[in-house]
Amino acid sequence: MNIEMVDLKGQYIKIKKEIDAAMIKCIESAEFINGKKVTEFAGKLAQHTGAKFVIPCANGTDALQIALMALNLQPGDEVIVPAFTYVATAEVIALLHLVPVLVDVHADDFRINLEKVEKAFTPKTKAIVPVHLFGQCAEMEELMKLAERKNLFVVEDTAQAIGAQYTFTDGTVKQAGTIGHIGTTSFFPSKNLGCYGDGGALFTNDEQLATTIKMIANHGQAKKYYHDIIGVNSRLDTLQAAILDIKLNYLNSYTQARNAAADYYDVKFKDIDGIIIPYRASNSTHVFHQYTLQILEGKRDALKAFLSSKGIPSMVYYPLPLHFQKAFKNKRFPLGSLPVSERLSETVLSLPIHTEMNVEIQDKIIVAIKDFFTYKS
Repeated sequence: MNIEMVDLKGQYIKIKKEIDAAMIKCIESAEFINGKKVTEFAGKLAQHTGAKFVIPCANGTDALQIALMALNLQPGDEVIVPAFTYVATAEVIALLHLVPVLVDVHADDFRINLEKVEKAFTPKTKAIVPVHLFGQCAEMEELMKLAERKNLFVVEDTAQAIGAQYTFTDGTVKQAGTIGHIGTTSFFPSKNLGCYGDGGALFTNDEQLATTIKMIANHGQAKKYYHDIIGVNSRLDTLQAAILDIKLNYLNSYTQARNAAADYYDVKFKDIDGIIIPYRASNSTHVFHQYTLQILEGKRDALKAFLSSKGIPSMVYYPLPLHFQKAFKNKRFPLGSLPVSERLSETVLSLPIHTEMNVEIQDKIIVAIKDFFTYKS
């Protein structure tokens, strides 16, 4: 039995006829750049998410950079980000000569700790980038209240949580990426909504921001060859838009499949000493981009090696918190300054989870993990 972290081939086979037809139609049209399918997909994604405006771009990292550029932040301005996240979240901040201010996350759900956010605020703080890590929303209601009090921008990093729904205390429900001033996402192939190359998008409900974002993503121009602002060249290929347009039809069923797999894992792992199963927040659904355990008592790396010996892949997202990365080392964040992020980097382990999971595959993984803990105990 071949076990994959993400079975993209199996997913493709199920919708092969639709995908192939869409790709051929795109090629025959010869609309390779900015074809009408890009606009159609953006409109369809806007309808799906509830965002007023969706602007496709080349990848998720570009989406984050463009979002920050659209806010007209100035060199030296501070942007608060969680220390436990992928490097891209902070990378674009540094690239624009802004200052990434790292804060800790909650130990149970990996979501940014708002108490730490408030303590990190200074007169130079201009924005916050919450990361909806592994598939569920950060605590957006309180975060937006904090941002309003402090006059801060909020840019949601939704690369791992497209389709997740956040419920406010008044019963209002909004999708990840549509709550802050700008939302960003990635269509990297392994994402919950992934294309067959690179791709990304930005969401906003602000018309002026949408206009600025579109210009920045297109060399700073609203009219061809007339460049009003400094921009970049970041566009979603028409071919990728055609693929995403098909796959968007299946996003809800993909989410259901991932949740079914996560539910099965939960039942099998919940009573094993030494394992903490993923926490599910009451105010956010979970789309399980990753199914991430916490392995206690220093056994994480040994378990990973044991699984590998059985032909079972697993991944550590992320082996170093941002303040331990050479690129972001700073006296402001010494060893021990972000203890939860530091501990998580030593304990987290993500198991295979994808749309093509079945009980047979999961049982092999579950048996191996139970064998490991029985042997080690």
